Amino acid sequence: MLEKMSRDRVKGFLRAEGRKIVNGEGEEILLSGWGLGNWLLCEGYMWLSGSGSRFERPRRIEQVVREVAGSQYAARFWKQFRENYITEADIARMAEQGYNSLRIPMNWRVLMEDEPGIAFKEDGFALIDRCLDWCEKHRVYAILDLHGAPGGQTGANIDDCVDDVPRLFLDEDSWHKGIELWKELARRYKDRWIVGGYDLLNEPLHTPNPESNVDYLLPKLVEFYEEVIAEIRRIDTRHMFSIEGYHWASDPSVFFKKYDDNMVIHFHRYGCVPSQESYQEFLDAGERIDAPLWLGETGENCPEWYAAMYPMAASLGFGYNVWPWKKMACTNSPYSVKKPKDWDLLIGYTHGGPRPSYQQAQAMLDEYLENMKLENCDYNPRVDASVLRLPGCRVRGTDFDTVPGKGVSYSGLRRESNIYHYKVDSGMRIRPATDAPVVRRHAFDSGWDGLTLEMQAGEFAAYAIYRVYEGCPLTLEVRALEDAVATILQDGKPLAQVHIPAGDAIEPLRAAALQQAQESRVTVRVDQGVIQLDAVAFGEPAR
Repeated sequence: MLEKMSRDRVKGFLRAEGRKIVNGEGEEILLSGWGLGNWLLCEGYMWLSGSGSRFERPRRIEQVVREVAGSQYAARFWKQFRENYITEADIARMAEQGYNSLRIPMNWRVLMEDEPGIAFKEDGFALIDRCLDWCEKHRVYAILDLHGAPGGQTGANIDDCVDDVPRLFLDEDSWHKGIELWKELARRYKDRWIVGGYDLLNEPLHTPNPESNVDYLLPKLVEFYEEVIAEIRRIDTRHMFSIEGYHWASDPSVFFKKYDDNMVIHFHRYGCVPSQESYQEFLDAGERIDAPLWLGETGENCPEWYAAMYPMAASLGFGYNVWPWKKMACTNSPYSVKKPKDWDLLIGYTHGGPRPSYQQAQAMLDEYLENMKLENCDYNPRVDASVLRLPGCRVRGTDFDTVPGKGVSYSGLRRESNIYHYKVDSGMRIRPATDAPVVRRHAFDSGWDGLTLEMQAGEFAAYAIYRVYEGCPLTLEVRALEDAVATILQDGKPLAQVHIPAGDAIEPLRAAALQQAQESRVTVRVDQGVIQLDAVAFGEPAR
């Protein structure tokens, strides 16, 4: 699998070939990387805006910056913001960490004038040009993502729309601007192979809610795809299209046909239980129209969720792009931007509090401009270790390998009626770890990490791990319901046998030292007794 994800395969135009994405030499590639969120389309939560703030989309963030810091300062700020937020150092670091691709979310207002007629902004295209040069230098594919289309394609803050209505599909001027923007992108980048594909619309048409239901616009979404693809193909016959379903790219209904022979089915997953069931409807869609898949946006969860979701995606034959590369004061993106001094005054103002002075606002925004540079950010190594399943990650016991199926992790037992409804087809017993009710800690918490894997004599579970160094410690977080003995195997070779006395508490047990390997599978086999395995930790904890 590592070979398919290698940056050595970043060469030539990407294209869809059956169910696979291949490079210019016909080699299969699994895309892995991060989205450059907040750079060309700001989202308030990455500025710690909080719910209910008037600071949640670009045009409103821009307005607040003008209010608190003045128009002249605001003009300078946004120019420097674009210069500082993503630099060559960010692209080089992605490459060093082993990723082979990235996604550039674009707001149309960065590239076009929000005025009558069609007028393009050269300074906006220059930012993309420069980023593509860095990508080419460091061998990282870039997918161009129209994250905020003219008028808005979603009807929410994420598309920078004016009034939470997806006016791309309603207003003639917005529709025309959307088509012309993609034609211009195709004209400029038709010969650049480092552009991995054209992501035509991000998360079109939000799911129905009590205030709004825009499902009636689904035929217009299909019509837009058909028209924009036809227009682009008159200019550019080589680039791959990335086509997203509606309802935040989570519903595959639009994939009743192939829109182009060179297209990938692009879908998003947040807050789901990390199992193949969460991917199945898109696997079915790919088989139905004979097209490859790409998990083009996902993330905003805990590292253990990453360690479950993304290696599983790769084992199922498709790549992923995690969201986002950096944001303020976080632990679940690779890089965390330090919160500037007095930042809470700015956020408080957007919630109705007193306005900070011009001097205070300019000082905190100046600090933000410095803090966002990669060299000034805090690195969260556990995130990369988890996404790529490297030493330093912690894998929940329930997230054993299920592909290719029996013989990898299998109990051999008949299914029981009280098995938790998660990976039921594996035959494994998965139960709540405690009797306490599940408490959701964040918006995308599915409660799955309150489960444990129960195994008895004769049962085993296997876990993939990559780039293992010699002597890498393996720690089990385990309890024995009765005195137990377990054997640890690496790629089928026994490494150690551990004795686990019966007890009520989960205990960390240093079980074995692993041998060096690029790709490996570690198996926990129960020889005697009954255990509940909460987690498997590889290497020293990444902090």
